[in-house]
Amino acid sequence: MKIGELATRTGLTAHTLRYYERIGLLPRAYRGASKQRDYDPSIIVWIEFLLRLKTTNMPLKKMLHYAKLREVGSSTDTARAELLKAHRADVKNHIIELQNCLKILDHKIAGYENASLQKALPHAKQHTK
Repeated sequence: MKIGELATRTGLTAHTLRYYERIGLLPRAYRGASKQRDYDPSIIVWIEFLLRLKTTNMPLKKMLHYAKLREVGSSTDTARAELLKAHRADVKNHIIELQNCLKILDHKIAGYENASLQKALPHAKQHTK
């Protein structure tokens, strides 16, 4: 598949795909007689995984390290698993942090809603007299 189609299917720009290939995050694409990149459709699964790592705030440097290990093959399975376990711990800690922030936001919102309700009650009582 050509780079434009890959960009459409993954939501990444062609520029980003070329950059990821240049730095080694994506394997080099096959180039036919036209010299245009021609990607195997299976690369979409890899890109979706990279996007998940990006969404979970894995630094690009760690993503590159993982990609290099993956390129070596199954002899790096243990190292890749350890890298992902460490990242999973970071993600879990971030989720806890976000849950704590959410509690604070909920508390703050409830305070504003209660204050608005208190302001509205005396006003409502005046109209009922």
